Parts: sequence; C-alpha cells; structure tokens
Amino acid sequence: MAVLQMQKVSICALKKDRKAILEKIQSMGLMEVSGFESEEEGFQMVNTQEERSAFEKNAALADTALDILQEYVPEKVSMFASLEGKNLIEKKEYLEITQREKEILDMAAQVARLHKQIAECKAGVQKLENQIEALTPWLKLDIPVDFKGTRTTAVLIGSIPGTMTLDEIYSLLNEQTPELSGADISILSSERDAVYLAVLCLKKDMAKVEEVLRQSGFAKPSQSMSKIPLQEKEELQKQIEALQKELEECRKEIASYASERENFKLISDYFRARAEKYEVLGQLPQSRKTFILNGYVPAKSLEVFEKTLTENFILSLESMDVPKDEEMPVLLSNNGFSESVEGVLESYGLPKRGEVDPTTVMSFFYVFLFGLMLSDAAYGLIMFLGCFIVLKKFPRMEQSLKKAIKMFMYCGISTLVWGVLFGGYFGDAIDVVARTFFHVEVPEGGLVKALWFVPLNDPMRMLMYSMAFGLIHLFTGLGMKGYMLLKEKKVLDFFCDVVLWYVFLIGLILMLLPSPIFASISQIPPETFPAFVGTAGKVLTIAGALGLLFMSGRSSKNFGLRLALGAYDLYNVTGWLSDVLSYSRLLALGLATGVIASVINQMGSMVGDGIFGAIVFILVFIIGHAMNMAINILGAYVHTNRLQFVEFFGKFYEGGGKPFNPFKLNTKYVDIKEEMNL
Repeated sequence: MAVLQMQKVSICALKKDRKAILEKIQSMGLMEVSGFESEEEGFQMVNTQEERSAFEKNAALADTALDILQEYVPEKVSMFASLEGKNLIEKKEYLEITQREKEILDMAAQVARLHKQIAECKAGVQKLENQIEALTPWLKLDIPVDFKGTRTTAVLIGSIPGTMTLDEIYSLLNEQTPELSGADISILSSERDAVYLAVLCLKKDMAKVEEVLRQSGFAKPSQSMSKIPLQEKEELQKQIEALQKELEECRKEIASYASERENFKLISDYFRARAEKYEVLGQLPQSRKTFILNGYVPAKSLEVFEKTLTENFILSLESMDVPKDEEMPVLLSNNGFSESVEGVLESYGLPKRGEVDPTTVMSFFYVFLFGLMLSDAAYGLIMFLGCFIVLKKFPRMEQSLKKAIKMFMYCGISTLVWGVLFGGYFGDAIDVVARTFFHVEVPEGGLVKALWFVPLNDPMRMLMYSMAFGLIHLFTGLGMKGYMLLKEKKVLDFFCDVVLWYVFLIGLILMLLPSPIFASISQIPPETFPAFVGTAGKVLTIAGALGLLFMSGRSSKNFGLRLALGAYDLYNVTGWLSDVLSYSRLLALGLATGVIASVINQMGSMVGDGIFGAIVFILVFIIGHAMNMAINILGAYVHTNRLQFVEFFGKFYEGGGKPFNPFKLNTKYVDIKEEMNL
C-alpha cells in the first residue's frame, strides 16, 4: 500500500551525446521527462518537427504494408492471440534489423505501390466493364456507331425513350413526313425504358427524319466508336484480361513479401521509437556544446539510473525531492495480490499528492464482497481454474489484462469459499440430480450441507450480515480518513471529523440493537442485550451529536453559522443510512445467483429421468448455468465497483493524481528486451 516516492532529476551533458543519452534513458524506461516552461539563458530549443514527421511517415508506411499483407496474405493467429502478448526479442536482433532500414522501407514502399497498382487495375476493369455494358444495346449493329452513311444515304443511330414498336415508328414517320422517299428502320434492342434503333434514309431526307424522331426523344449514343460494337467489345475484353493478369501478378508479388512481415513490424516500432525520441529532443534546451534534461525518477531506481548513465557518459546529474507545491507523477507499488485491483483504482483515479494508496485495503474488501455476491462454489471453482490456466499458459499477456485476470482468479477463490459456506454448487444441482435420476430421498438442508447457512432459506439473516459487512467497510473508509489526517498532523480535524463520527454512529448502533426493528430482522429478542447497551448508546449518540454540532463548523467565527454548519453536517447521518442500505445488494445478488441456478436445475429436470431426460438436463444445465454465471459475474463486478467508488471512497478518497509516464520504448508489435525496468 504505497505510492513510490519520486525524485526530481536534472541532467546536464554534452550536446554530442544527447541522442545516445536519450536512447539509453528510453531503453531503461525509468524517467518521465518534464517539459520546460521557459528557455534557460544561453540555451534554446531545436525544432525537430521535420525529423519527427519523417519517422512517423516511415512507421506509417510499414504499418500500411502490414495491413496490405494482412489483406492479401492473412497471418494465421489463434483465437487467443489477444492473450499471447507481444513477442520478446533481444536488443541485438532488434539493432540488426534496424541496420537494414532502407532496404525494408523500400520493400514496404513496393508493397504499397503494388496495392495502389491493384486498385488502379480494379478501377480500370470497372471502367471497361461499364463501357461493355454501354455497348450491349448496339451489339447487333454491323457498322460503326459513328458511321454517317454513303454518298447518297444517311444513317441515324440512337435511342428513343419508352417502348415504341417498329410499326409505331414507321407510322410516326409516315404521318409527319408523307413526302418521305422512304426509310429503313432496324430495332437493334429494346429495354423497359428505351428502344435502340438504326434508321437508313436518303441524305436529302435526313434532316426531316431526324426532326420527327427528336420529337419522340431520339438521342444519339453518348460515345462514338470507329469500330463495329462487337469488335469494340472484343477489344475491351482483351484489355480487361490484360488488367486482370496484371492484377494477379501484383497479388502474387505482394504475397512474396509475406516473409518480411516480422521485419515490417520491427522497423515500424523502430521508427515510432525514434519519433518519440525526437519529440523529447525538441523539448530540450541546448547550448552550443551542452543540453539540459529534467524529469522524474522513482527514488528506489535512482541509484541504478544514475550509475548506468555516469558509467557510459560524461554528465552531471542532480536529484532533489519534488517540491511540495508541485504535483509529482504517481506510480503504485503493491504486493502480488493487491496489485491485481490497481486497474479498478486507476479507473476511479490515482491518489493525488498526500493521499494514501487505498489499493491494499480495497483489494481485500473487493475480493470479499465479490465472492459474497456470486456465492456459488462451482462458479467460483470454474472462475479460478479458468483464470489460473490462462495466466500460466499466456505469461506474456499485456500487463493491465494480466492484472484483471488475476483479480478475477482471486475473486473465484472468494466465490468458492462463500459457496461452500452457503451450500451452493450450481445452485441445488446435486439435490436435483440425486432426486431426479437416482431417486434418492433428499433430506432437509440438502445432501451437501452448508457450512454456515443457506441464504435462500434465511434471507433476513443474510440481510443482517450484509449490513454488518457494509458497516465494517464504511468504518474502515472513515478510519482511512483518520489515518490521512494524523499523517498530516491534523489532530483536531481527526478528532472532530473522525472520532466524533465514530462515537455518534456507534451510539446509534448500540441504540438499535435492543430495539424491536433489529429484533424483527435478526430474530434476536431485545432482552438478549443487557440494559446498559441502550444506555451507553444514548450517551454516545448525544455526545457525538453535540460534538458534531459544535465542532463541524469550527472554521467559522460566527456562532450561529457555526451551529448551522454543524447541524448540516449532522444531517449527513442520512447519507450513512443510505450507504448502509446500499449493501443490501449483497443479499440481492447472492439470492439472484442461487434462485436462477435453482430454476435452471428445475427446468432441466422437468422431462424426468431416462436417456432423453438426461440429454435435456445436460443441455439446459450447460446453457443455463453458462448464461447465469456470465450475467452474475458481470453484476458482481459492476456492483462491487460501485460499493468501492461510491460508499468506500466517498468517505476519504478524492483521487486525481497524474500517472507516471516514463520515456520508454512504446512498441506496437514487439517487446524489446530492456536493460532494466521498474
């Protein structure tokens, strides 16, 4: 339960070593580089935007080549690829590949060019196919579309909208031009909305015939051709075949680069790392011969950090505690069990400076409450085994995912324990199977007895314990607040804001114990408690209430306002009541798991015994319990988070810390075996 102490570090070194020093710091991953608000006298920043852009462009080119390879030569990955993590390679191998950067980039560029060529070929094929489609109505024409006629005759080739027949066209010409010497009309093809035709007439009649046809919407073809349409189509098809052959050759050539996939990944990470290095380089004040670098290093790693740099470079390194008025980056350090819930804490907010890291305390309550909500031994065992196997089989999975799976593994153990205590094994599956298929008389309480009690049979008792666990959780949160106040030496605040609330709340609890309300919930007669319990409760309640009334508004010198502020703070007892009632979800979710599981078992057993009944039971059992387990794990996760975020953290924790973001090799595809890490 700790936030690692940070040291503010300032490095001054020779300018000629700046790139090598940055590479060494990047490989160590121990320092967060801080920016400079103003330039030092005699120092200036260097604009590295051009170099960064070039490196980012190279990384993007390698990424593009990988995407293209994935499209044409998909890489076979297992369904568990997301769990496998990135490949770990030696620094030596990484450096050997980067020495071939130009060669690899040329290959990536060639892959991109081939992909572009394929796109152009596809566009060309599409264009030619559109031209062929436009030719289709004219394929019966045995003369070129742009043929004008002979010395004495004229040819009109075009289309008329609608569905006119040959007779209707002849009738139209005869009516409109009775003096026409004659015309020969051929319908080449017809569609639902157009008729394509060729009209042969004398040249002297061409204008009249064209005028009559235009009145019916006659239009010449949009594209002219010097060849017969059928010949034009054959030419276009040959062009398509050539383009498709070119396209196939490009695909084969792209496929030939599949063996370079790993090199593309490495070179992409290489240029991405260089871009990040040059981003930092552009933030450094530099003089003619020296440069300055400031940042934060965890105090526990400072000795190793300084030793590594001073052994390899001539430089001056100074360290100091982070000033109190400066917000330092936050890096958590917890044991193997508690670090599994760090992701939950980070989703709420890291502790700000001066706040205690609540991860360790929260981890025990988180696992405890999660198991109580799910509370089925079989579900817990499946969770534990599943997560345990995944952790063992995929040791290189991403760190945050690994922590989450570890958390669910511990929650599975908690669920198993609570399931044994409450007698839940796939609900009442053992009893249902024994009764239905083996005709065993199941005694009251079931074949496998609960080590504690069965919540379904005694829900009020479960509600009482849920409230009790909630009070312990809330009181721990209030105690964390007290710890933080004492750590800051705010003794008066500790007494007024923590001790008085403990006195007041404990008094209310002691008053509640001998009351009929508590008796109706717990089934414990009021006379069970000695008389002094109620009396002590009243004394503590009055003392606590008066203390809060007069001391909560102590910051105000106005006595009336002070009392008003105290009364308002005292009113917050309703918030405590609401928080305690929130823990009834422990009962609700625990009962929901058991009730749904029991219903699934009953549904599966409705067919009865026999082979068919066993098959139906197994199908209903597997599907039903898988769904019940999934939805209740999700419910337990969501509501456990809520109890931490709203009820527990609400008593002492604010968060808002800035996460430690070290300058390191942020690779996308592979992990480089670093020289050291946190």
